[in-house]
Amino acid sequence: MNPLVRHRSPIALAACGLLFFLLLALRLDWFSRPAPSTPGGQNPSSPHESWMVIEQAGRPIGHAHRRISPSAEGYRLEEASHMRLNTMGVVQAVALATRADLADDLSLKRFTFDLRSGLFNFSAQGSIQGKRLTVTAGQRTTELVVEPPLYLAAAVLPAAGRAGFAPEKVHRIMVFDPATLGRKPLEVRVEGREDLIVAGEAVDTYRLALHFMGVTQKAWVTPEGEVVQEEGLLGIRLRKVSREEALAAAEGAASEDLTRLVALPANRPLPRAREMSRLAVRLSNLPDGLALDGGRQTFDPATQRLTIQRETVGSLAASAPPAPETLLPSPLIEADHPLIRERVLSLIDPTDAPLLRIRKIMDWIATHIEKRPVLSLPSALATLEQGMGDCNEHAALLAAMARAAGIPAQVEAGLVYNEGRFFYHAWNLLWLDGWVTADALMGQLPADVTHIRLVRGEAAEQLDLLGAIGKAALTVLEE
Repeated sequence: MNPLVRHRSPIALAACGLLFFLLLALRLDWFSRPAPSTPGGQNPSSPHESWMVIEQAGRPIGHAHRRISPSAEGYRLEEASHMRLNTMGVVQAVALATRADLADDLSLKRFTFDLRSGLFNFSAQGSIQGKRLTVTAGQRTTELVVEPPLYLAAAVLPAAGRAGFAPEKVHRIMVFDPATLGRKPLEVRVEGREDLIVAGEAVDTYRLALHFMGVTQKAWVTPEGEVVQEEGLLGIRLRKVSREEALAAAEGAASEDLTRLVALPANRPLPRAREMSRLAVRLSNLPDGLALDGGRQTFDPATQRLTIQRETVGSLAASAPPAPETLLPSPLIEADHPLIRERVLSLIDPTDAPLLRIRKIMDWIATHIEKRPVLSLPSALATLEQGMGDCNEHAALLAAMARAAGIPAQVEAGLVYNEGRFFYHAWNLLWLDGWVTADALMGQLPADVTHIRLVRGEAAEQLDLLGAIGKAALTVLEE
Protein backbone atom coordinates (compact mmCIF):
# COMPACT_ATOMS: atom_id res chain seq x y z
CA MET A 1 0.00 0.00 0.00
CA ASN A 2 1.20 3.50 -0.76
CA PRO A 3 2.37 4.94 2.59
CA LEU A 4 0.50 8.14 1.87
CA VAL A 5 -2.79 6.28 1.99
CA ARG A 6 -2.34 5.34 5.65
CA HIS A 7 -2.15 9.03 6.56
CA ARG A 8 -5.27 10.21 4.78
CA SER A 9 -7.73 12.24 6.84
CA PRO A 10 -11.26 10.79 6.98
CA ILE A 11 -12.52 14.21 8.09
CA ALA A 12 -10.99 16.03 5.14
CA LEU A 13 -12.09 13.26 2.80
CA ALA A 14 -15.70 13.24 3.92
CA ALA A 15 -15.98 17.02 4.11
CA CYS A 16 -15.31 17.32 0.38
CA GLY A 17 -18.96 16.62 -0.36
CA LEU A 18 -20.11 19.92 1.08
CA LEU A 19 -18.79 21.98 -1.83
CA PHE A 20 -20.88 20.04 -4.29
CA PHE A 21 -24.23 20.96 -2.87
CA LEU A 22 -24.05 23.90 -0.52
CA LEU A 23 -21.27 26.20 -1.67
CA LEU A 24 -22.28 25.80 -5.29
CA ALA A 25 -25.78 26.81 -4.24
CA LEU A 26 -24.59 29.61 -1.99
CA ARG A 27 -22.32 31.25 -4.51
CA LEU A 28 -25.23 31.32 -6.93
CA ASP A 29 -27.01 33.34 -4.22
CA TRP A 30 -29.42 30.38 -4.16
CA PHE A 31 -30.57 31.16 -0.64
CA SER A 32 -30.64 34.94 -0.82
CA ARG A 33 -32.96 36.88 -3.08
CA PRO A 34 -34.47 40.34 -2.79
CA ALA A 35 -38.13 40.98 -3.17
CA PRO A 36 -39.34 41.29 -6.77
CA SER A 37 -41.09 44.21 -8.33
CA THR A 38 -44.85 44.12 -8.27
CA PRO A 39 -46.61 41.58 -10.53
CA GLY A 40 -48.15 44.42 -12.47
CA GLY A 41 -44.71 45.34 -13.73
CA GLN A 42 -44.35 48.59 -11.79
CA ASN A 43 -40.85 49.39 -10.62
CA PRO A 44 -40.20 49.96 -6.92
CA SER A 45 -39.67 53.69 -6.40
CA SER A 46 -38.04 53.32 -2.98
CA PRO A 47 -35.47 50.93 -1.51
CA HIS A 48 -36.66 47.56 -0.29
CA GLU A 49 -34.84 45.84 2.57
CA SER A 50 -35.50 42.46 4.16
CA TRP A 51 -34.03 40.17 6.82
CA MET A 52 -34.29 36.38 6.82
CA VAL A 53 -33.31 33.75 9.33
CA ILE A 54 -31.63 30.66 7.82
CA GLU A 55 -32.77 27.41 9.43
CA GLN A 56 -31.78 23.80 8.97
CA ALA A 57 -33.85 21.01 10.47
CA GLY A 58 -35.83 23.65 12.35
CA ARG A 59 -32.92 25.42 14.09
CA PRO A 60 -31.29 28.74 13.16
CA ILE A 61 -27.84 28.45 11.57
CA GLY A 62 -27.47 31.97 10.17
CA HIS A 63 -29.17 34.93 8.57
CA ALA A 64 -29.46 36.76 5.25
CA HIS A 65 -29.91 40.47 4.58
CA ARG A 66 -30.71 42.00 1.21
CA ARG A 67 -31.53 45.43 -0.16
CA ILE A 68 -32.59 46.51 -3.65
CA SER A 69 -32.98 50.17 -4.56
CA PRO A 70 -33.41 52.32 -7.67
CA SER A 71 -30.30 53.82 -9.25
CA ALA A 72 -29.47 56.05 -12.19
CA GLU A 73 -28.88 52.97 -14.40
CA GLY A 74 -31.65 50.76 -13.04
CA TYR A 75 -31.18 49.11 -9.66
CA ARG A 76 -28.56 48.52 -7.02
CA LEU A 77 -28.52 45.10 -5.32
CA GLU A 78 -26.76 44.42 -2.02
CA GLU A 79 -27.00 41.20 -0.05
CA ALA A 80 -25.09 39.25 2.57
CA SER A 81 -25.45 35.80 4.12
CA HIS A 82 -23.80 34.34 7.22
CA MET A 83 -23.98 30.66 8.15
CA ARG A 84 -22.34 28.21 10.57
CA LEU A 85 -21.78 24.87 8.88
CA ASN A 86 -20.85 21.55 10.45
CA THR A 87 -18.61 19.27 8.39
CA MET A 88 -17.69 16.03 10.16
CA GLY A 89 -17.87 17.73 13.54
CA VAL A 90 -15.87 20.78 12.47
CA VAL A 91 -17.97 23.98 12.64
CA GLN A 92 -16.96 26.82 10.31
CA ALA A 93 -18.44 30.25 9.67
CA VAL A 94 -19.11 31.18 6.06
CA ALA A 95 -19.93 34.72 4.93
CA LEU A 96 -20.99 35.69 1.40
CA ALA A 97 -21.63 39.16 0.00
CA THR A 98 -22.85 40.27 -3.41
CA ARG A 99 -23.15 43.82 -4.71
CA ALA A 100 -24.42 44.43 -8.20
CA ASP A 101 -25.60 47.12 -10.58
CA LEU A 102 -28.60 45.95 -12.60
CA ALA A 103 -30.16 47.36 -15.73
CA ASP A 104 -33.76 48.54 -15.80
CA ASP A 105 -34.87 44.99 -16.76
CA LEU A 106 -32.86 43.69 -13.76
CA SER A 107 -30.25 42.00 -15.95
CA LEU A 108 -26.64 42.11 -14.84
CA LYS A 109 -24.36 45.07 -15.60
CA ARG A 110 -21.62 44.91 -12.92
CA PHE A 111 -21.00 42.86 -9.80
CA THR A 112 -18.62 42.10 -6.96
CA PHE A 113 -18.74 38.82 -5.04
CA ASP A 114 -16.90 37.88 -1.84
CA LEU A 115 -16.71 34.64 0.11
CA ARG A 116 -14.97 34.45 3.51
CA SER A 117 -14.35 31.28 5.47
CA GLY A 118 -11.60 31.06 8.07
CA LEU A 119 -8.26 31.86 6.50
CA PHE A 120 -9.66 31.59 2.97
CA ASN A 121 -11.10 34.52 1.06
CA PHE A 122 -12.34 34.57 -2.52
CA SER A 123 -13.47 37.58 -4.53
CA ALA A 124 -14.64 38.19 -8.07
CA GLN A 125 -15.60 41.34 -9.98
CA GLY A 126 -17.07 41.65 -13.42
CA SER A 127 -19.07 43.65 -15.95
CA ILE A 128 -20.98 43.17 -19.20
CA GLN A 129 -20.56 45.40 -22.23
CA GLY A 130 -22.73 44.27 -25.12
CA LYS A 131 -21.95 40.58 -25.62
CA ARG A 132 -18.61 40.70 -23.80
CA LEU A 133 -18.40 39.61 -20.17
CA THR A 134 -15.17 40.48 -18.31
CA VAL A 135 -14.54 38.80 -14.95
CA THR A 136 -11.60 39.10 -12.59
CA ALA A 137 -11.59 36.14 -10.19
CA GLY A 138 -8.73 35.83 -7.78
CA GLN A 139 -5.77 37.19 -9.73
CA ARG A 140 -6.93 36.30 -13.25
CA THR A 141 -9.08 38.24 -15.71
CA THR A 142 -11.22 36.29 -18.17
CA GLU A 143 -13.25 37.58 -21.12
CA LEU A 144 -16.20 35.63 -22.44
CA VAL A 145 -18.63 36.12 -25.30
CA VAL A 146 -22.19 35.76 -23.95
CA GLU A 147 -25.75 36.18 -25.11
CA PRO A 148 -27.44 38.79 -22.90
CA PRO A 149 -29.47 39.18 -20.87
CA LEU A 150 -27.80 37.36 -17.98
CA TYR A 151 -29.13 37.47 -14.44
CA LEU A 152 -27.73 36.83 -11.01
CA ALA A 153 -29.86 34.25 -9.21
CA ALA A 154 -30.67 37.03 -6.76
CA ALA A 155 -32.54 38.86 -9.55
CA VAL A 156 -34.51 35.87 -10.86
CA LEU A 157 -37.68 36.49 -8.86
CA PRO A 158 -37.68 40.24 -9.57
CA ALA A 159 -37.34 39.50 -13.28
CA ALA A 160 -40.10 36.89 -13.17
CA GLY A 161 -42.31 39.20 -11.11
CA ARG A 162 -42.25 41.84 -13.85
CA ALA A 163 -44.20 39.47 -16.11
CA GLY A 164 -46.65 38.56 -13.35
CA PHE A 165 -47.24 35.43 -11.30
CA ALA A 166 -50.27 34.07 -13.11
CA PRO A 167 -51.22 30.48 -12.14
CA GLU A 168 -49.22 27.84 -14.03
CA LYS A 169 -47.05 30.46 -15.71
CA VAL A 170 -43.44 29.40 -16.43
CA HIS A 171 -40.46 31.78 -16.67
CA ARG A 172 -37.11 30.64 -18.08
CA ILE A 173 -34.11 32.82 -17.19
CA MET A 174 -30.37 32.43 -17.87
CA VAL A 175 -28.41 32.62 -14.61
CA PHE A 176 -24.75 33.60 -14.29
CA ASP A 177 -22.53 32.28 -11.48
CA PRO A 178 -19.78 34.86 -10.79
CA ALA A 179 -17.50 32.32 -9.12
CA THR A 180 -17.45 29.53 -11.71
CA LEU A 181 -18.30 31.72 -14.74
CA GLY A 182 -21.03 29.17 -15.44
CA ARG A 183 -24.19 30.11 -17.32
CA LYS A 184 -27.17 27.84 -16.73
CA PRO A 185 -30.95 28.11 -17.31
CA LEU A 186 -33.28 28.41 -14.33
CA GLU A 187 -37.02 27.85 -14.53
CA VAL A 188 -39.59 29.57 -12.32
CA ARG A 189 -43.00 27.88 -12.28
CA VAL A 190 -46.05 29.40 -10.55
CA GLU A 191 -47.77 26.58 -8.68
CA GLY A 192 -50.67 28.55 -7.23
CA ARG A 193 -51.83 30.66 -4.27
CA GLU A 194 -51.33 29.68 -0.63
CA ASP A 195 -51.91 31.26 2.78
CA LEU A 196 -48.68 31.20 4.78
CA ILE A 197 -48.32 32.02 8.47
CA VAL A 198 -45.83 34.89 8.84
CA ALA A 199 -45.21 36.42 12.28
CA GLY A 200 -48.38 34.73 13.52
CA GLU A 201 -50.62 36.06 10.75
CA ALA A 202 -51.95 34.42 7.58
CA VAL A 203 -50.44 36.03 4.49
CA ASP A 204 -51.68 35.51 0.93
CA THR A 205 -48.77 34.31 -1.25
CA TYR A 206 -47.87 32.86 -4.61
CA ARG A 207 -46.08 29.50 -4.23
CA LEU A 208 -43.25 29.24 -6.77
CA ALA A 209 -41.06 26.30 -7.76
CA LEU A 210 -37.58 27.13 -9.04
CA HIS A 211 -35.87 24.35 -11.03
CA PHE A 212 -32.11 24.56 -11.53
CA MET A 213 -29.75 21.76 -12.59
CA GLY A 214 -32.14 19.09 -11.34
CA VAL A 215 -32.69 20.83 -7.97
CA THR A 216 -36.04 22.29 -6.93
CA GLN A 217 -36.29 25.31 -4.63
CA LYS A 218 -39.57 26.65 -3.25
CA ALA A 219 -40.39 30.31 -2.65
CA TRP A 220 -43.48 32.07 -1.28
CA VAL A 221 -44.05 35.60 -2.58
CA THR A 222 -46.82 38.04 -1.68
CA PRO A 223 -48.92 39.69 -4.42
CA GLU A 224 -46.99 42.88 -3.64
CA GLY A 225 -43.78 41.04 -4.52
CA GLU A 226 -42.21 40.34 -1.13
CA VAL A 227 -40.44 37.02 -0.56
CA VAL A 228 -41.51 35.71 2.85
CA GLN A 229 -40.15 32.17 2.81
CA GLU A 230 -37.84 29.89 0.81
CA GLU A 231 -37.02 26.19 1.11
CA GLY A 232 -34.00 24.50 -0.42
CA LEU A 233 -31.67 21.54 -0.15
CA LEU A 234 -31.50 19.22 2.86
CA GLY A 235 -34.09 20.98 4.96
CA ILE A 236 -32.58 24.46 4.70
CA ARG A 237 -35.23 27.18 4.94
CA LEU A 238 -35.21 30.97 4.87
CA ARG A 239 -37.97 32.76 6.75
CA LYS A 240 -38.76 36.47 6.87
CA VAL A 241 -38.22 37.90 10.35
CA SER A 242 -37.36 41.17 12.01
CA ARG A 243 -33.83 42.53 11.94
CA GLU A 244 -33.43 41.73 15.64
CA GLU A 245 -34.50 38.11 15.23
CA ALA A 246 -32.25 37.62 12.19
CA LEU A 247 -29.19 38.98 14.00
CA ALA A 248 -30.00 36.89 17.06
CA ALA A 249 -29.71 33.81 14.85
CA ALA A 250 -25.98 34.53 14.65
CA GLU A 251 -25.75 33.20 18.20
CA GLY A 252 -27.55 29.96 17.40
CA ALA A 253 -26.32 26.46 16.70
CA ALA A 254 -24.49 25.20 13.66
CA SER A 255 -26.08 23.03 10.98
CA GLU A 256 -26.37 19.28 11.21
CA ASP A 257 -23.38 17.32 9.96
CA LEU A 258 -24.07 18.04 6.31
CA THR A 259 -21.42 15.70 4.93
CA ARG A 260 -23.19 12.73 6.45
CA LEU A 261 -26.49 13.88 4.97
CA VAL A 262 -25.19 13.93 1.40
CA ALA A 263 -23.13 10.71 1.59
CA LEU A 264 -24.53 7.50 0.06
CA PRO A 265 -24.51 4.47 2.40
CA ALA A 266 -22.87 1.34 0.97
CA ASN A 267 -25.06 -1.78 0.94
CA ARG A 268 -22.04 -3.82 2.03
CA PRO A 269 -18.60 -3.04 3.44
CA LEU A 270 -15.52 -2.89 1.22
CA PRO A 271 -12.66 -3.81 3.58
CA ARG A 272 -10.17 -4.10 0.70
CA ALA A 273 -11.34 -0.99 -1.11
CA ARG A 274 -7.84 0.39 -1.71
CA GLU A 275 -6.47 -2.85 -3.25
CA MET A 276 -9.39 -3.85 -5.48
CA SER A 277 -8.71 -4.06 -9.22
CA ARG A 278 -12.36 -3.91 -10.27
CA LEU A 279 -15.68 -2.64 -8.95
CA ALA A 280 -19.20 -2.89 -10.34
CA VAL A 281 -22.07 -0.80 -8.96
CA ARG A 282 -25.59 0.15 -9.94
CA LEU A 283 -26.17 3.92 -10.07
CA SER A 284 -29.69 5.29 -10.28
CA ASN A 285 -31.64 8.54 -9.93
CA LEU A 286 -28.89 10.56 -11.59
CA PRO A 287 -29.43 13.61 -13.82
CA ASP A 288 -28.67 13.42 -17.52
CA GLY A 289 -25.36 14.55 -18.96
CA LEU A 290 -22.94 13.12 -16.40
CA ALA A 291 -19.55 11.76 -17.51
CA LEU A 292 -20.19 8.16 -16.50
CA ASP A 293 -18.74 6.35 -19.50
CA GLY A 294 -15.21 6.45 -20.87
CA GLY A 295 -11.65 5.74 -19.82
CA ARG A 296 -11.52 3.28 -16.95
CA GLN A 297 -15.33 3.44 -16.51
CA THR A 298 -17.95 1.55 -18.53
CA PHE A 299 -21.60 2.45 -18.05
CA ASP A 300 -24.65 0.58 -19.38
CA PRO A 301 -27.64 2.98 -19.25
CA ALA A 302 -30.11 0.12 -19.78
CA THR A 303 -29.07 -1.68 -16.59
CA GLN A 304 -27.51 1.34 -14.82
CA ARG A 305 -24.46 -0.85 -14.24
CA LEU A 306 -21.14 0.98 -13.91
CA THR A 307 -17.85 -0.95 -13.97
CA ILE A 308 -14.52 0.60 -12.97
CA GLN A 309 -11.19 -1.03 -13.87
CA ARG A 310 -8.04 0.05 -12.07
CA GLU A 311 -5.28 1.43 -14.30
CA THR A 312 -1.69 0.24 -14.23
CA VAL A 313 0.89 3.01 -14.40
CA GLY A 314 3.42 2.21 -17.11
CA SER A 315 1.00 0.21 -19.27
CA LEU A 316 -1.84 2.66 -19.78
CA ALA A 317 -4.44 2.03 -22.44
CA ALA A 318 -4.23 4.12 -25.59
CA SER A 319 -6.49 7.16 -25.47
CA ALA A 320 -7.04 10.47 -27.22
CA PRO A 321 -4.16 12.94 -26.74
CA PRO A 322 -4.72 15.75 -24.26
CA ALA A 323 -6.49 18.94 -25.31
CA PRO A 324 -4.38 22.14 -25.16
CA GLU A 325 -6.40 23.58 -22.27
CA THR A 326 -5.24 20.77 -19.97
CA LEU A 327 -1.86 22.53 -19.82
CA LEU A 328 -3.20 26.06 -19.45
CA PRO A 329 -3.98 28.04 -16.28
CA SER A 330 -7.54 28.88 -15.31
CA PRO A 331 -9.09 31.20 -12.71
CA LEU A 332 -8.76 28.65 -9.89
CA ILE A 333 -5.90 26.54 -11.27
CA GLU A 334 -3.22 29.21 -11.41
CA ALA A 335 -0.53 27.12 -13.10
CA ASP A 336 1.35 30.18 -14.38
CA HIS A 337 1.57 32.00 -11.03
CA PRO A 338 5.19 32.66 -9.98
CA LEU A 339 4.71 31.05 -6.56
CA ILE A 340 3.41 27.82 -8.07
CA ARG A 341 6.03 27.74 -10.83
CA GLU A 342 8.84 28.42 -8.35
CA ARG A 343 7.66 25.65 -6.05
CA VAL A 344 7.47 23.16 -8.90
CA LEU A 345 10.91 24.09 -10.24
CA SER A 346 12.36 23.59 -6.76
CA LEU A 347 11.01 20.02 -6.68
CA ILE A 348 11.75 18.59 -10.11
CA ASP A 349 14.76 18.19 -12.36
CA PRO A 350 14.49 18.96 -16.10
CA THR A 351 15.63 15.39 -16.81
CA ASP A 352 12.91 13.79 -14.66
CA ALA A 353 10.45 11.58 -16.48
CA PRO A 354 6.80 12.71 -16.19
CA LEU A 355 5.96 9.95 -13.70
CA LEU A 356 8.84 10.95 -11.43
CA ARG A 357 7.77 14.61 -11.62
CA ILE A 358 4.28 13.70 -10.48
CA ARG A 359 5.53 11.51 -7.65
CA LYS A 360 7.75 14.32 -6.37
CA ILE A 361 4.87 16.79 -6.52
CA MET A 362 2.45 14.43 -4.76
CA ASP A 363 5.03 13.65 -2.05
CA TRP A 364 5.49 17.38 -1.43
CA ILE A 365 1.72 17.98 -1.23
CA ALA A 366 1.33 15.09 1.22
CA THR A 367 4.05 16.53 3.45
CA HIS A 368 3.22 20.24 3.31
CA ILE A 369 -0.58 20.57 2.79
CA GLU A 370 -2.60 19.87 5.91
CA LYS A 371 -5.69 17.72 5.35
CA ARG A 372 -8.61 19.59 6.88
CA PRO A 373 -12.11 20.75 5.82
CA VAL A 374 -12.19 24.08 4.00
CA LEU A 375 -15.40 25.84 3.00
CA SER A 376 -14.25 28.03 0.14
CA LEU A 377 -13.64 27.89 -3.58
CA PRO A 378 -10.77 25.51 -4.38
CA SER A 379 -7.98 27.85 -5.54
CA ALA A 380 -4.58 26.26 -6.14
CA LEU A 381 -2.76 29.45 -5.14
CA ALA A 382 -4.73 29.91 -1.90
CA THR A 383 -4.08 26.26 -1.01
CA LEU A 384 -0.36 26.70 -1.55
CA GLU A 385 -0.28 29.91 0.51
CA GLN A 386 -2.45 28.64 3.39
CA GLY A 387 -1.01 25.12 3.42
CA MET A 388 -4.32 23.34 4.02
CA GLY A 389 -7.40 22.01 2.30
CA ASP A 390 -9.67 19.08 1.62
CA CYS A 391 -10.05 17.11 -1.60
CA ASN A 392 -11.09 20.10 -3.70
CA GLU A 393 -8.03 22.13 -2.72
CA HIS A 394 -5.71 19.14 -3.17
CA ALA A 395 -7.13 18.49 -6.65
CA ALA A 396 -6.78 22.15 -7.70
CA LEU A 397 -3.21 22.33 -6.41
CA LEU A 398 -2.11 19.07 -8.04
CA ALA A 399 -3.64 20.18 -11.35
CA ALA A 400 -1.82 23.52 -11.19
CA MET A 401 1.54 22.02 -10.19
CA ALA A 402 1.28 19.27 -12.80
CA ARG A 403 0.54 21.78 -15.55
CA ALA A 404 3.42 23.95 -14.35
CA ALA A 405 5.60 20.83 -14.68
CA GLY A 406 4.47 20.34 -18.27
CA ILE A 407 2.03 17.50 -17.53
CA PRO A 408 -1.57 17.84 -18.77
CA ALA A 409 -4.03 17.61 -15.88
CA GLN A 410 -7.77 17.71 -15.31
CA VAL A 411 -10.08 17.58 -12.30
CA GLU A 412 -12.64 14.83 -11.83
CA ALA A 413 -15.39 14.70 -9.21
CA GLY A 414 -17.84 12.11 -8.05
CA LEU A 415 -17.95 9.56 -5.25
CA VAL A 416 -15.38 7.64 -3.22
CA TYR A 417 -15.77 4.94 -0.57
CA ASN A 418 -14.74 5.62 3.02
CA GLU A 419 -15.80 3.83 6.20
CA GLY A 420 -19.05 2.37 4.92
CA ARG A 421 -20.24 5.31 2.82
CA PHE A 422 -19.64 6.86 -0.59
CA PHE A 423 -18.79 10.54 -0.12
CA TYR A 424 -18.67 13.25 -2.77
CA HIS A 425 -15.03 13.77 -3.65
CA ALA A 426 -12.60 15.35 -6.14
CA TRP A 427 -9.35 14.05 -7.63
CA ASN A 428 -7.28 14.37 -10.83
CA LEU A 429 -6.67 12.88 -14.22
CA LEU A 430 -3.07 13.15 -15.45
CA TRP A 431 -1.47 12.50 -18.83
CA LEU A 432 1.47 10.09 -18.50
CA ASP A 433 1.56 8.75 -22.07
CA GLY A 434 -2.08 7.97 -21.40
CA TRP A 435 -4.65 9.25 -18.91
CA VAL A 436 -4.39 7.97 -15.33
CA THR A 437 -6.26 8.95 -12.16
CA ALA A 438 -4.47 10.41 -9.15
CA ASP A 439 -5.70 11.42 -5.69
CA ALA A 440 -3.37 13.85 -3.91
CA LEU A 441 -5.37 13.87 -0.67
CA MET A 442 -5.30 10.07 -0.40
CA GLY A 443 -1.83 9.71 -1.93
CA GLN A 444 -2.96 7.37 -4.70
CA LEU A 445 -1.53 6.98 -8.21
CA PRO A 446 -3.58 5.47 -9.72
CA ALA A 447 -6.68 6.19 -7.64
CA ASP A 448 -8.52 3.14 -6.33
CA VAL A 449 -11.61 1.84 -8.11
CA THR A 450 -14.05 3.25 -5.56
CA HIS A 451 -13.37 6.66 -7.14
CA ILE A 452 -16.53 6.86 -9.26
CA ARG A 453 -16.41 9.74 -11.74
CA LEU A 454 -19.61 11.68 -12.26
CA VAL A 455 -18.20 14.84 -13.86
CA ARG A 456 -14.92 15.95 -15.37
CA GLY A 457 -13.91 19.60 -15.31
CA GLU A 458 -13.61 22.54 -12.99
CA ALA A 459 -16.16 24.46 -10.96
CA ALA A 460 -18.52 25.29 -13.83
CA GLU A 461 -18.76 21.63 -14.89
CA GLN A 462 -19.21 20.53 -11.29
CA LEU A 463 -22.53 22.39 -11.19
CA ASP A 464 -23.87 19.25 -12.92
CA LEU A 465 -23.53 17.43 -9.59
CA LEU A 466 -26.30 19.47 -7.98
CA GLY A 467 -28.99 17.28 -9.52
CA ALA A 468 -27.53 14.17 -7.87
CA ILE A 469 -27.47 15.48 -4.31
CA GLY A 470 -30.08 13.82 -2.14
CA LYS A 471 -31.38 11.72 -5.03
CA ALA A 472 -28.63 9.40 -6.24
CA ALA A 473 -28.68 5.75 -5.16
CA LEU A 474 -25.76 3.31 -5.30
CA THR A 475 -25.64 -0.47 -4.90
CA VAL A 476 -22.38 -2.42 -4.89
CA LEU A 477 -22.78 -5.39 -7.27
CA GLU A 478 -19.29 -6.91 -7.52
CA GLU A 479 -15.85 -6.28 -6.06
